[in-house]
Amino acid sequence: FAGRNCCNGPIRGALSMRIATVGLILFCVGISAGAQIALKAGMTARDIRTVIESGDYVRIATALITSPLVMLGLVTYGLSAIIWMFVLSRVALSTAYPFIALGIAMTALAGRYFFQEPMTPVKIAGIGLILAGILVIGIGGDGEQASGLQPDQFRNL
Repeated sequence: FAGRNCCNGPIRGALSMRIATVGLILFCVGISAGAQIALKAGMTARDIRTVIESGDYVRIATALITSPLVMLGLVTYGLSAIIWMFVLSRVALSTAYPFIALGIAMTALAGRYFFQEPMTPVKIAGIGLILAGILVIGIGGDGEQASGLQPDQFRNL
């Protein structure tokens, strides 16, 4: 190994792919959490709440589709679903899906910051457990796509 850079070759390629994949997962979870924040802000806006209280379904539908925050939330949520499908094509489901729980932690913290929702010791402990669980799964799983049943084999079931 003398004179050789340990970060070149296949090890570097595998490491950077894994970092890129984790980055994509975190980006997806982050924009999904952002979508929830936009939806919450949109749905708790005074004009939306007033229309919802009216009970007039046509006015409610009109208010929702014309609300920039509600539309931003829906579009962002849709974008996160598209990115998530790409993630699932590259990562084992058992490795990728637990990262969704990170969105719970993100939205709890965002709820505290943006909407002054209470952050109790129980919530803090729950966030800690979520983060610990993701860390354990991230370290323990190889993250590679399993070579089991392929999507085209579902036709034969």
